[in-house]
Amino acid sequence: MGFFSWIIMGLIVGVLAKWIMPGKDPGGLIVTIIIGIVGAFVGGFIASLLGFGGFSGFNLYSVLISVGGALLLLYLYRVIKK
Repeated sequence: MGFFSWIIMGLIVGVLAKWIMPGKDPGGLIVTIIIGIVGAFVGGFIASLLGFGGFSGFNLYSVLISVGGALLLLYLYRVIKK
C-alpha cells in the first residue's frame, strides 16, 4: 500500500474504532489517523503471531484486523490514563 492509502485506511480505521468505543479521547483528525495507522500495525502483528497472517492490502479482512488493533490501543490508552 502506498503512503496515501495508509492515510486513508488510518482515517477509516480510526473513525471506526472511535465509533465502536466512544469516550473522551484526545484527538482531532490527525490523532484519529495515527490511531488507525498504528492500530493497523498492532493488529497485523498480533494476527501474524496468532497464525492468521497479516494484512495484504485494502480489503475487509485488513480493515477488521486494523480496527481490532486500534481498539486495543484505545483501551490501553484509557487504562494508562486512569
